[in-house]
Amino acid sequence: MPRFIDEAKIWIKAGDGGNGCIAFRREKYVPRGGPSGGDGGKGADILLVAKKDIHTLIDFRYRKHFRAEDGSHGSGSNKEGRSGRNLAISLPVGTVVEEIKESGNSFLADLAEDGATFLAARGGEGGKGNAFFKSATNQAPRTATKGVSGEEKHLKLELKLLADVGIIGYPNSGKSTLISKVSSARPKIADYPFTTIAPNLGVVKLGEERSFVIADIPGIIEGASEGKGLGYQFLKHIERTKILLHLVDLSVPNPLEKYYNIRKEIARYSKTLYEKPEVIAGNKIDIPESKKNIDVFKETFSEVYFISAMTGRGINPLMEVAWRKINES
Repeated sequence: MPRFIDEAKIWIKAGDGGNGCIAFRREKYVPRGGPSGGDGGKGADILLVAKKDIHTLIDFRYRKHFRAEDGSHGSGSNKEGRSGRNLAISLPVGTVVEEIKESGNSFLADLAEDGATFLAARGGEGGKGNAFFKSATNQAPRTATKGVSGEEKHLKLELKLLADVGIIGYPNSGKSTLISKVSSARPKIADYPFTTIAPNLGVVKLGEERSFVIADIPGIIEGASEGKGLGYQFLKHIERTKILLHLVDLSVPNPLEKYYNIRKEIARYSKTLYEKPEVIAGNKIDIPESKKNIDVFKETFSEVYFISAMTGRGINPLMEVAWRKINES
């Protein structure tokens, strides 16, 4: 599986237009033929294209500069220069593109669908040859224009995952175990904080024509919205989800407090995110320490589900609820 990289900065330069040509016809018995200088070709554009089979921005860690082909210069006999071939840069679906400026970044595009295409830099127009300037009062112009420079930009690329369900919760709450049980995703699982350092995506299949994408978001902790832990880096990945699946480890002290801590961090980060539909699931009900907290959660919430991601208990009903919430949202 390719390493997950969710941000990159690149420089792009569209092609310059070719120069126009100054030339005159050389014909037998015509000592001074008319102007025959052709126009320059157009510089190539740079396009950004979303591709569903690309999952990270890792390639842009190694290649940061992209320059499109220049247009060819015009030549005699009214020959127009060849236009440059457009350069298409492939990006993962879900990439947000911003132009980096001294005054602050400006939004350019959100490539949220497979095949979505954005013209990121326009190639320069070709210059005019002297044949263009011929007129009744200027039969032998000695004027041609240079091609226009192509656009040049510094871009910030930011990948925001596309998933129907985003699993959130403290480190070690069982998110990776759950996603490994309900999908073909195989995340690294261990009993220390921040085992997951990149989001994992999986497809949950409940039956024919009933499936959805689920994402395991790395641990969000208290202070995540201020940059603590790994949470802030990945909060953006749950912005696109339709619903949140809030997984709580019931075996730890004060799990209810941890639940509300996560909710506070989400509220600080984004009001829109805070208002997304949420399914609350208490995990690790197979552990004796969880029993007393099951009662607390039942008393606190009108709708809460209890599972053991390790044994699989309660997982199928939870996925059915997620499917229903997705279709209601």
